[in-house]
Amino acid sequence: MKKFDLIIIGGGPGGYVAAIRAAQLKLKVAIVEDKHLGGICLNWGCIPTKALLKNADVLHTIQNAALYGIDIKDFTVNWKMVIKRSRDISKRLSKGIEYLLKKNKITHISGRGELISNTQVVVKSENEKEKKISAKNIIISTGSRPKYFPNIIPDAKRIITSREAMILKEKPASIVIIGAGAIGIEFAHFYNSFGTKVTIIESMTHILPNEDKDVADELAKIFNKRGIEIITGELVDSVENQGGNIEVVLKSKEKIISDYAIVAVGAQSNIENIGLEKVGIKTKYGSILVNQYLQTNEENIFAIGDVVGPPMLAHKASREAIVAVEKIANKDPEPMKYDNIPSCVYSNPEIASVGLTEKKALEAGYKIKVGKFPFRALGKSMASGETDGFVKVIYDEKYGEMIGCHIIGFEATNLITEATIARRLETTWHEVLETIHPHPTLSEGLLEATADALGEAIHI
Repeated sequence: MKKFDLIIIGGGPGGYVAAIRAAQLKLKVAIVEDKHLGGICLNWGCIPTKALLKNADVLHTIQNAALYGIDIKDFTVNWKMVIKRSRDISKRLSKGIEYLLKKNKITHISGRGELISNTQVVVKSENEKEKKISAKNIIISTGSRPKYFPNIIPDAKRIITSREAMILKEKPASIVIIGAGAIGIEFAHFYNSFGTKVTIIESMTHILPNEDKDVADELAKIFNKRGIEIITGELVDSVENQGGNIEVVLKSKEKIISDYAIVAVGAQSNIENIGLEKVGIKTKYGSILVNQYLQTNEENIFAIGDVVGPPMLAHKASREAIVAVEKIANKDPEPMKYDNIPSCVYSNPEIASVGLTEKKALEAGYKIKVGKFPFRALGKSMASGETDGFVKVIYDEKYGEMIGCHIIGFEATNLITEATIARRLETTWHEVLETIHPHPTLSEGLLEATADALGEAIHI
């Protein structure tokens, strides 16, 4: 039986980051992955969807080329190449992770890992005999999979998840998206850009229910202008594959006929068949229970990423990986904190946020100052031809500290980092206003929104 300092079960953005960081700290590491390195994020999530969305953005630019003084009379869309580009990028990045593991002398074992004790893992694969390996410490990073309900069961044909939605052989004429979180919204934008009739169904009162309502309402207006139908506050009663199309029946008895239905109602942690019950690892609400250092109730067994529950984000998993490994290596890491994790939606316009929404800030008892600044008033936005959206900031009136930032607009997912750092440093409105922002840039939007919170905005 091969012995290691650390075994990692799962090679996603949490698992492979943990492996590399552990190797940097001179630990002998094995990583067990039964599919492709990089996990869902790299192979069937974050990366390939962003590649598809870039294709959509290019198409949008071509369609609006006249605004830039460029006349493009005729062009065609090669759907097969649209899909192929996305898959090729995922393959290249997965091979890149293989290289990084080899570079750091990490043992990669192909197969499905399962705990058989608090120090031992059995690796099962179709083509090889079972292998048993042991380690002083173990990290579980088995990720998640799409969630679905008993009355909405994907068949991978007409009723599909995000996985199948990325590789459709032909562009559908119409599609229904059940769920208006980040995944549903991104696919709505993608398919609408390519001319598919899109209908979004969301059970909550507005799309993107976890985002600030002002942001969600703004995106709904933009989507409506683009012909995307949005149905909110409505539950789905049933979805049936009728062969050549699907029928979605709402609780109100309204029926929607479409080529496909994408089920995008969230994700659930992969806690089954990994030996948790053999070791007595505690779970709650379908996820593994951990402390602020990602330790389970067995102190030498850690869990990171989607398997420990929301927010199910790759960058959260990667940070958890660092904390867990440094705890194992006795490096006294700062404990994991979950109140300053940015979220991103790669629609057009993009959406990004960090901290409290206006509603949650008020519910928490804060007296707040709120500022907004529209992208249409920024020189860089005007020059770029991307004027939709705004920057919204929320400050604590008592101490002047930034407690939330919400952006909808061009490059929002890059802009949010400034706000995230500001919150990490407990930055006040005074410090933001005293920081000279370069001109012309999109970052001026955060400066101007902060000034607006104090009634001092210059350009609106």
